[in-house]
Amino acid sequence: MPSPARSRLRLPRGRAADAALASGLFLVVGLGTLRSLIGAREEPWAVTAANWVLVAVACGALYFSSRRPVAAASVAALATAVYYVTSAYDGPLLLAVVVALFLVAAAGRLHAAVVIAALCLIGTALGTIRGNGDVSQVALFMLTGWFVAMITLGGLRHSHLARARETEERAATQERLRIARELHDVVGHHLSLINVQSTAALRRLTKDPAAGADQATEALGAVKDASREALRELRATLGVLREAGEAAPTAPAPGLGRLGELTDAAGAAGLAVTVHRTGDTGPLPVEADLAAYRIVQESLTNVARHARATRADIHLDADGGRLTVTVTDDGRGPAADPARTGPPGSGITGMRERARALGGDLTAGPAPGGGFSVRATLPLARTTAKEEPRR
Repeated sequence: MPSPARSRLRLPRGRAADAALASGLFLVVGLGTLRSLIGAREEPWAVTAANWVLVAVACGALYFSSRRPVAAASVAALATAVYYVTSAYDGPLLLAVVVALFLVAAAGRLHAAVVIAALCLIGTALGTIRGNGDVSQVALFMLTGWFVAMITLGGLRHSHLARARETEERAATQERLRIARELHDVVGHHLSLINVQSTAALRRLTKDPAAGADQATEALGAVKDASREALRELRATLGVLREAGEAAPTAPAPGLGRLGELTDAAGAAGLAVTVHRTGDTGPLPVEADLAAYRIVQESLTNVARHARATRADIHLDADGGRLTVTVTDDGRGPAADPARTGPPGSGITGMRERARALGGDLTAGPAPGGGFSVRATLPLARTTAKEEPRR
């Protein structure tokens, strides 16, 4: 039995939709003009044949409306005008002009739609003034209302589509920023550890190759572990860019459950890290768990790169409605580091944006007793968190 999604009628799109519109309109207009082919003759057959060609041209012009809306509407209006001047049989060919005006306005060409409509009304008014009995003043007023209504509806359609595109582009931009933050967190953290460990190994081998061999070997082992972890997390982060049908990554999502990996890596870099937990810190909502992990990761990365610290303390305080993450160190800060050049990084900004995305906040600055402190407050209620785009 076919699924409802497959059995659902799908409307044509693109060229097929244009062809369906032109063909359907020609069928409707043709049925309304059949009396020119049957019954008593009011004009020569040659004129009737020429007028049917005009009907086909006016309706067929709409096939090009999605690509050349103004040109299609102009051709439809001109063919319709010639038809009503030369034909002895009235018909609903004016529908071609009405639909064409809607399509021009829906394409965002409001000025062009107004100009074409005004020319049509002026021509019709001149014919009425010169004694055309087929169009009265009431009919001219109603025709004006039809034109105004179709142009208005087309303009609203264009505005709706423009807002939908803007929303889609904004969502895509937010997703790119989210991925950029993920890449910054993953790559920046592990590359910082690799830099610290490789620098330490090189310094030990340079000072005393014989005595420092064991320490250098340990540091290079930490470099190997950090690089392997960076590659693993990088693959998981870039999984959102997979093509359809590719296998999903099997690595668990980063969270406070993997906090020990961060502390072990920092310890291998020469930084003593202590974790203090207060309250029930698990299990947490996925968004808050990931944000807390990334904030701790980025904080330890900054400590390892710039603070020249020997220890860091991580405080996790969960009071039921929110989680407070505090990372402090005993470093002297980046100002006294002569080896650091270039503009400051965007790590604190990224952490703050993560916290704000969940409805929380983050502060960072010198700690009262010396060193540096990062403090983030993350709401744990799912109703306060903004959903990330579905993958």
